[in-house]
Amino acid sequence: MAQVFPTKTNLMNTKKSLELAKLGYDLMDRKRNILVREMMSLIEKAKEVQNSIGDAYEKAYRALQKANLSLGDCDRFAKAMPIQSDLKIDYRSVMGVEIPTVEITASVADVRAFGFSNTNRDFDEACIAFRNVKILTAQLAEIESSVCRLADAVAKTQKRSNALSNIMIPKFEETIRYISSDLDEKEREEFARLKVIKKINESRSTHGAQ
Repeated sequence: MAQVFPTKTNLMNTKKSLELAKLGYDLMDRKRNILVREMMSLIEKAKEVQNSIGDAYEKAYRALQKANLSLGDCDRFAKAMPIQSDLKIDYRSVMGVEIPTVEITASVADVRAFGFSNTNRDFDEACIAFRNVKILTAQLAEIESSVCRLADAVAKTQKRSNALSNIMIPKFEETIRYISSDLDEKEREEFARLKVIKKINESRSTHGAQ
C-alpha cells in the first residue's frame, strides 16, 4: 500500500474512489454479461449458417455439374461474369464494440451477364445456386468476424473487471481501514489528553479554593 497521510480529507477521497471502483466493476460485469450473451447468440447462428452453407455448396456443384453435361465446359460463360460490387459493409455497436454487418444487395446482373441464346435452364440454376453460396458466405464472414471482436472485448472487459475486483477495490478498502484506524487512535489519544487536562484543571481549582 502506498503511503497515505491519515487525514479526514484523504479518508473521504478514498471512500469516493472506492464507490467509483465498485460502480465501475458493476458496469464492467454488466457489459461482460451482455457481450457474452450476444456472442453466444451469434455462435448459435453461425452453426445454422455453417449447416446451410454445406448444403448450398453441394447443391451448387451438382447444378454446375449438370450444366457442364448439358452445355459442355461452362468456363467461357464464367469469364463473362462481372466483378462483384454489390457487397455492402456497415457496423453496429454492442456496448461500445463495433461489429460488422455484411449485406449483398439484390441483383440479377450476374445472372444476365451471358447470352440467353447460348445457355439453358441448367446454367441459370447453377448461377442462382452459387449466388446463394455467396450470400451465405458473406453471412458467415459477418458472424465469425463479430464473434472474434466480441470475444476480444469480453477478454478485455474481464481483465479490467478483475483488476477492479482483485486490486483496486481491496487497495481502497485497506487504505480506508488504515486511515480510519489511525484517526480512531488519534481521537482516543486526544480524548485521553483532554481528560488529563481536565483533571489538572479541576485539581488546580480545588487547591486554589483552599
